Amino acid sequence: MVQEYFVRRLRELEEAGNRRRASITSHQGAEAYVRDVRSKALSCLGPWPEKSPLRPRVLGTLDRGAYSLQRIVFESRPSFLVSANLYLPSGRKGPLPAVVGTCGHADNGKASLSYQSFSQGLARLGYVVLTVDPIGQAERSQYVDAQFKPLIHNGIVEHSRLGPQLFLAGDSLASWMTWDLIRAIDYLETRPEVDPKRIGVTGNSGGGTEATWLCGVEPRLKMAAPGCFITSMRRNLENEMAADAEQYLPKMLKLGLDEADLIAAMAPRAAILLGKEQDFFDVRGLEESYARLRSLYRLLGAEENIALFVGPGSHGYSQDNREAMYRFFNKQCGLPDFAHEPTLSIEKDDDVRCTPNGQVAELGSRSAFALVSERTAAKEASRPRPTGEALKAAVTSALRLRPRSGVPDYRILRPLSTQRGYPKPHFVTFLVDTEPGIQAAVYELSPGELYSRPHNVPKSAVLFISDLSADVDLREESLIREVMESDKFSTYYACDVRGIGESRPNTCAENAYLSGWEGGEYFYAAHSVMLDDPYVGQRTFDVLRVIDWLVSVGHQRVHLVGRGWGALPATFAAVISDVVTQVTLKNSLNSYAELLKSEFYQWPLSAFIPNVLSYFDLPDCYQALAAKQLRQVDLLGPNQHPPRRAVGW
Repeated sequence: MVQEYFVRRLRELEEAGNRRRASITSHQGAEAYVRDVRSKALSCLGPWPEKSPLRPRVLGTLDRGAYSLQRIVFESRPSFLVSANLYLPSGRKGPLPAVVGTCGHADNGKASLSYQSFSQGLARLGYVVLTVDPIGQAERSQYVDAQFKPLIHNGIVEHSRLGPQLFLAGDSLASWMTWDLIRAIDYLETRPEVDPKRIGVTGNSGGGTEATWLCGVEPRLKMAAPGCFITSMRRNLENEMAADAEQYLPKMLKLGLDEADLIAAMAPRAAILLGKEQDFFDVRGLEESYARLRSLYRLLGAEENIALFVGPGSHGYSQDNREAMYRFFNKQCGLPDFAHEPTLSIEKDDDVRCTPNGQVAELGSRSAFALVSERTAAKEASRPRPTGEALKAAVTSALRLRPRSGVPDYRILRPLSTQRGYPKPHFVTFLVDTEPGIQAAVYELSPGELYSRPHNVPKSAVLFISDLSADVDLREESLIREVMESDKFSTYYACDVRGIGESRPNTCAENAYLSGWEGGEYFYAAHSVMLDDPYVGQRTFDVLRVIDWLVSVGHQRVHLVGRGWGALPATFAAVISDVVTQVTLKNSLNSYAELLKSEFYQWPLSAFIPNVLSYFDLPDCYQALAAKQLRQVDLLGPNQHPPRRAVGW
């Protein structure tokens, strides 16, 4: 259900985009489209911080005859160091064309075989190349101990640790990485060897991501060659292709952007899309993207400035793809063609390393977490602290809650075995339609057999919102029995919101639904960030619609009980709904601000609200719910998670 819900939404967005592009039939219309996607790309990736002094340092030089390699660091933000290798061709008359090299998810970043290869190849052909370590890789680990040793595995694991916190802060890892590359171009422009009118970017995989985002916002680029990344967002979703945090742009889907639109934003400047026939980034989406761009470039009178090369084999920046890039860049820069890639000689990692022991932290670089935590402390001091109707409005706005109307329809499922070990001997399961394509599973508990709509109901109901599974919690959670013992005159219900329990999808990595960046829980939460529709807000909407259903069958008051992950949508629904008159929460999060200030945390992206502190924080909700007899059991900090039991029937 959850997978098909998101597929439907992305198909609708893609179809709307295709209709819009098909309606463009003139040069003027194409220019308007380019201006529009540029503006939207900037709204996804910006706003930018103020430019601060780069303070570049050359920390060593290697002379390799045809070129020299400088080991440099510069500050993209105050005290935030970027490590890079600068390749300078020897014996060439300047100024020379230049390329920013972006790295994929290699642990050793710029020292990786692929990235040394294109950097050397370009340098031997006469290009100045600045190849940059991404945040969280190689010499730029953001989580180090007192001896500057990485505390967690770098690359994807670091990105998926830092990225959600940046979303929560109203920022994104994509923005931080793109800003590093913007400052890299600033640095290139300070070098007398560089022709500022002939600057390009290339990278592969995660580096292809970085290159693509840069194309969307950097007017100084003359040419680009992103590799093994561009496809379509729909293809990635349908193929269950999980990605890490910098590959999800906030609001991107809501604004109608697809990956190719970040290339369209640089039109009519030159770009070649690089792919692999057996890549996990779907080559069909790559070809579809190229077709869209080719049509746009044709209307702009620059069809020769967009190209596609799909090499044989699997994911990677192999020689055939590199040679396609060289030829394309040479054509754009007025350089002669060549027969084959020049002979390369790959350096040892230690020889291209910038820092003494392998981390910019030892040179005094601050971590991204430290900068975000510092900014959070300042924001927390001045953030809104809404109450009453203002708090309801703030929660509604932050969660992007849609208006509700009418009575939800529902299904009554066939009876299952009553030997479940529930607090009552019998139950019936309803599927409540909360919105088109989404149903919340609701169990009604009963002392006797029943198979019908709720009837002869008392005025009050207890609605339990489960952590990971209503079935498991009904069998094993003591809180449910405690509440039922203290409230013997209500009807008791337990609910699985979307993606929980009954509707938990078996998607993405096998048996990894809850485990980090490759799991489905993260996958749908990240797509929700791109839709500007927080996943916890969608789940809150499910709770509110179930409450609407309870009212429709005769209940007038609801005691809302939530545990663990379910405690958050229960909290927000309780703030919004006047039908909720009593609230019990177990294992809920104490504060989003505390989470932003915690270097390590256990809560998932699906629990996060982007830019939440501009609206409210959880203590505001808890204070408001005191008027609804709020009872809190075992409130948890950022680095704690609810006790977990086996999930499933």
